[in-house]
Amino acid sequence: MKREKSDKIARVLQIYSKLLEGCVINKSEEALNYGVNERSIQRDIDDVRSFLDNASEKNGAIASVVYDRQAKGYRLKTLHRTGLRDSEVFALCKILMDSRAFTKNEMFELMDRLIACCVSENNQKQVMALVRNEKFHYAELRHKTELIDMIWDIGKAVGESRYIEMDYFRTKDKSIVHRKVRPVAVMFSEYYFYVTAFIDDTEVKNRFDTLDDIFPTIYRIDRIKKLTVLEERFYIPYSDRFEEGEFRKRIQFMYGGKLRRVTFRYTGTDIDAVLDRLPTATILDESDGIYIVRAEVFGNGIDMWLRSQGESIEILDK
Repeated sequence: MKREKSDKIARVLQIYSKLLEGCVINKSEEALNYGVNERSIQRDIDDVRSFLDNASEKNGAIASVVYDRQAKGYRLKTLHRTGLRDSEVFALCKILMDSRAFTKNEMFELMDRLIACCVSENNQKQVMALVRNEKFHYAELRHKTELIDMIWDIGKAVGESRYIEMDYFRTKDKSIVHRKVRPVAVMFSEYYFYVTAFIDDTEVKNRFDTLDDIFPTIYRIDRIKKLTVLEERFYIPYSDRFEEGEFRKRIQFMYGGKLRRVTFRYTGTDIDAVLDRLPTATILDESDGIYIVRAEVFGNGIDMWLRSQGESIEILDK
C-alpha cells in the first residue's frame, strides 16, 4: 500500500514536471510508461488540476490543465494573472479605512465587494476579522455625502472633455455659487476628493487672486450641491494639456494659486518625511544634520504645512 502511494506521488510529480516543461500528456502513452491504466493517469491529471486551482487562490495566477484536441493530449495553459492576493486586499482595506473618503454605507459596501471578489473563499472570514474592529469604530466625515457616482460622472466628463455646470457651496461666505467649468482632473488628498477645473467666465475669474489660465481652480466634490455634465465639449491642445501628476507634486492641502518656490532650513530628525511630503523638494546643502531645502509649489497651502512644523523649519525665502 505504501509502495502504491509512493509510486502515485512520484508519477503525479513527474507528470506535473512534464506539463511545466511544455510537454503534452497523452493518457495512453503515460499509462503504458508507468504500467497503469488510463483511469489512473486521468486521476493524476485531476490531482494536478486541483493543485493548480488551489494555488491560483493564493497567488492570483490562473493556470490549468486543458485538453488539446490537435495534440491529442493534455497541456498546461496559463490564462492570466487575475484578481488580487489576500495580502493585497487586506492592505487596500487598511488604506481605504484610513482615508475616511466615503460614508459608512459606501465604504463598507466597497470593502465587502472587494473581499468577496478578490479573496479566496477560505480566507474571507480571516480578512473580515482583521478589519472588523476598524469598521466598528469607523468615523464618517461630517459632510456625510455619498460621492462615488458623482466622482465617476466627473471623471467621465474629464475623459470626454465635457463642460460641467455645478451649484457649489462656498465656505468663505456660506453661499451657493453657480459655475460652468472645464474639468481636467479628479484628485484625492487629506480625506477629500477634488475636481480641478478651468473657469471660462471672465467676470467670475476677475474675482480671483489668480487670473492666469494656466492655474486651475480646485473644488471639493462633497461641496457640489448640484452637478450637470453638459454635451458641450472643450478642446485643449496636447501641448497645453493639464499634467495632473506634475500638479499633484506641487500642491499642498489642495490650495490653488500661482507657482512659487520656497527655501527653508530644516533641523528636524526625519528629512525623508519632508521629501516625501514635498516631491519637488531638493536638498541644496546639508551640514551636521541641518538641511537647506528648496521646493516648487502651487498656492499658499505650503504656508500651512511650514507653520505646522514649528521650530524644526525656518523659512529663508518664499
